[in-house]
Amino acid sequence: MRIRFHRNFEKQYKKFSAKTKAKIRERLSLFLRDEFDPILNNHPLRGKYGGYRSINISGDLRAVYKLSDQEIRVFVAVATHNTLYK
Repeated sequence: MRIRFHRNFEKQYKKFSAKTKAKIRERLSLFLRDEFDPILNNHPLRGKYGGYRSINISGDLRAVYKLSDQEIRVFVAVATHNTLYK
């Protein structure tokens, strides 16, 4: 499996502190090993993000991705729960 990043994800990622960026990288590394690891709470989304999935990064931080094909996951957003789903 490979991960790609949408430019929206990259813009949001740049705004985080070094500590938060490290946590995001840690969770993405875990995602690459096992995308359904229970720690990630990987789940499908509904509403405006219908067809996408979300993983937990930390407390209130989420990363949203979609399946591009069987081997590619495209991360499109990373933000707090309230920011993503308002």
